[in-house]
This record gives sequence, structure tokens and C-alpha cells, in this order.
Amino acid sequence: MAKKTVLYDQHLALKARMVEFGGWEMPLNYGSQIEEHQAVRNHAGLFDVSHMNIVDIKGTRAKNFLKYLLANNIDKLITGKALYSCMLNQMGGVMDDLIVYMLSENHYQLVLNAATREKDLNWLYSQNKSNENFLCDITPREDLAILALQGPNAMSIAESVLSGDFGAAVSVLKPFYFAISENILAARTGYTGEDGLEFIIKSELAENMWCKILGAGAHPIGLGARDTLRLEAGLCLYGQDMDESTTPWESNLGWTIALEPVDRNFIGREALVSTQPSRKLVGLILESGGILRHDQKIYCEGQEIGVITSGGFSPVLNQSIALARIVDKDISAPFVDIRGKYLPVKITKPIFVRRGKKVE
Repeated sequence: MAKKTVLYDQHLALKARMVEFGGWEMPLNYGSQIEEHQAVRNHAGLFDVSHMNIVDIKGTRAKNFLKYLLANNIDKLITGKALYSCMLNQMGGVMDDLIVYMLSENHYQLVLNAATREKDLNWLYSQNKSNENFLCDITPREDLAILALQGPNAMSIAESVLSGDFGAAVSVLKPFYFAISENILAARTGYTGEDGLEFIIKSELAENMWCKILGAGAHPIGLGARDTLRLEAGLCLYGQDMDESTTPWESNLGWTIALEPVDRNFIGREALVSTQPSRKLVGLILESGGILRHDQKIYCEGQEIGVITSGGFSPVLNQSIALARIVDKDISAPFVDIRGKYLPVKITKPIFVRRGKKVE
């Protein structure tokens, strides 16, 4: 049976269409997915992302463990800063993507994907036991919820509902920094291509925070718009745009790999430096009517050159867009196979919209 977040009753009260996602009952939309999408691009939207997997990593060896576990280097962190990284297998394939928050020198918090929960936890436990230098405390946090407030007016709404020293600290956060109070961590992060915050909050306080933010003018947003927002922003979805069979090089995530210093041994490093990627992730724009979808094949000069990993309709561009993994060479005049029809597509950078505007 699918799990329910602490905000499940709130979603029902707002007449959300509920669907199963990653083992959880989640809101797909509250009426119109396109209206929700545009609300985030033009004003502010509030997401329940409490299905995400939160894990505490504690102990004097926690830092050593994470330096070995992650492709990005947590030496970049200071207390109050977050870092995006991939977690790789020995072949350089992406086990998951995540954000790590440094709460103190000996305390880190990971936020991983919901659908990979059991796999991720088993991987964390097994790798932690692989070397006595890594032994630390790994604790899944079942007592926490996550709310994401995103959009050009997100920060002003946050300022209206947060008060005192904590509110003041949140108001001046830079991207990928966070402020923390006794019960709430507020981070200047998100996965929509817009400005905003993500709140990691005690579950018993989540409903009150949800209602306060909606009362201040934010719109409730479901998973449907969350997907089209991240697609417009060129942000990868685990299980589609990246997985254990693809490396960060092949998923436009090379920027998350820290090969310096050269003596830092992390899982997957050897595979990443010893192989030359033959595929790349690109953006596609459909130049005619139709919708680009996951798993549609891409062709050029009669040869299959790749496959769409994520696709859909862009409300901002008013046309269909996609991320696709294709052969790593110059391509001209590609076509996509949509139900037996070969339609021309334009290859572009794998980011379409930034801060609500088309990326030229």
C-alpha cells in the first residue's frame, strides 16, 4: 500500500488528483497543470515533496565517508552550505542524485529520491561498512517533511510568514546556503529553474507551515507541473535522464564531478577517468505539432542516433520539448519517430527556460 505524507488530508481538501509515485500517494494536480506551471513561473507555488528520502550522516568519520561516497567533493562545504552531487557505482553509473547539507563538521543531511529509497539505504549501509575509516551513524529521518516554495515572489512570501532572527537570516540567503532554527531548515534551493526555498521541517509542524504559505498567496502545485518545470529548466529526472547505466558525463552533469584533488578516491572515479563518453544529453524542440515523449527514437540520415529521455509540452515556449541522449558527434537534420511519423526536431542546449524566460 502506498504511503501518505503528513499533508495528505490537505491535498484532499484542495481536491487534488492523487496518484501513486515512488511508493507514495502524491498530488498530480489541483485542477489545471498548466495554470500551476505558470503560477510558479509568474508568482509562487508550494510543493509537498515530503516523499523524498532524508538521511542523517553523523560522526567524526562522516566527512571521510561522504568524500568517498560522492562524486562531488564536500570539502567545498562549510556549515550552512549545501551541495548537489551524484552518488555513483563502481562503473561510474548514477545510483542517485542528491543534495547534502552540512549542519556541522560531524553532521550532514542527505536528501535523496523517493523511488530509490531502499536501494539507496542499502548502498549507504554497505559502503559505510566497507572501510573502518568510514564507520559513522546513518539514520533515515521519518520525522521530517519537506515543502518547496518556488517562483519569483517566493522570497517575499517567505519573509511574510517567517519572523524574528530566523526570518532575517532566511531573507539574505545566497543560492545553496541554508538557515536553521530548532524545527526548520530553510535552504535557497529548488528544482524548477526559479528562485525559492525548500523547508525541511518537523512533520508535526508541516501542516501549519503549508497553510500559512498558501494563506500568504502561494498556489498549491502538484507533481505534473513539477515535472514540466524541471524539464523546461533542463534538470534531470532520476530513472529517465540518468540511471545506473549512464555516467554524469552522459547526463549533462559533468560539472558535479570533482576530480581535484587527484588523490581523493571516490566510488566510480576510476571508471570516469578511464572511459571516453560516446553519448551526450541534448535538448530537443519539436518544430511541428505533436508531443515529444520518453523513449521515442531519434534518427538522422536513416540511422538511429539516440532516444528521448524526458519529453513534454512547454507552457512557456508553447511547444513540445525534450531531453535526449544521442551519439556524441555533430548531427544535422534529426527526426523523431512519433507513432510512425518522422518529424523534424531542433537540437539545442539542454536548458530551455531560466527565471521564466526562454533561453536563446
